[in-house]
Amino acid sequence: MDKQISIITGAAKGIGKAIAQRMVHDNYMTVIVDVDKKNGVALAKELGNSAKFIACDISNEKEVNQLFKTVIETYKGIDVVVNNAGIINDNVIWKMPVKNFDKVIEVNLRGTWLMCKAAGIAMREQKRGRIINIASRAWLGNRGQSNYSASKAGIVGLTRVLALELGKYGVFVNAIAPGLIDTPLTQKLSKDIQENLIQTQPIKAMGKPEDIANTVSFLSNENTKYITGQTIYVDGGKSIGAGI
Repeated sequence: MDKQISIITGAAKGIGKAIAQRMVHDNYMTVIVDVDKKNGVALAKELGNSAKFIACDISNEKEVNQLFKTVIETYKGIDVVVNNAGIINDNVIWKMPVKNFDKVIEVNLRGTWLMCKAAGIAMREQKRGRIINIASRAWLGNRGQSNYSASKAGIVGLTRVLALELGKYGVFVNAIAPGLIDTPLTQKLSKDIQENLIQTQPIKAMGKPEDIANTVSFLSNENTKYITGQTIYVDGGKSIGAGI
């Protein structure tokens, strides 16, 4: 094939969907990975011959290994893996059941680790590749998100370790930390809550999924050759403080 190959997890909607659309635009053959079969199939159909949907639960090791086996057998290699899939289940710690902590860690951190392990094995062998992990500004701390913030902090640490381990094999590993992004999740918030959150942003607006997709495109580009182990904040400046 004359196209490079990308795998995007959590790609059926929201940020992942925008990333998948951008990768197709950038001439990648894009594998859309999600547990949401309905929206995943619909997106693959929308994107045409440059996209393929594969259902996969990233927290399941067997499913992850089968995903990579299928992609490598079909396309003979993998150029970019974007680990975007994640869930939230918020509450203050004294009200958070242990099962809600465990599930968020299982999907967000363990799932990303499993994807990174499989990608690292393949990319180490082929001596090239890019892994992009979607973290969150929340890794710096958000009230009511002890599970989510911990999972995203783990992703930042994982990214740094993999950059050290895989760099000599020609594999670049970076993270993106989105802030307040206009997605189906934030659209469920009341208008008052949305406005309060916007007013704490130095840039008085929510970001768009395309802002994250554009950053993925930059990190995926073969001309981006000397950046690894980094976390790039795409958060309207919120990581440097509240703009009130």
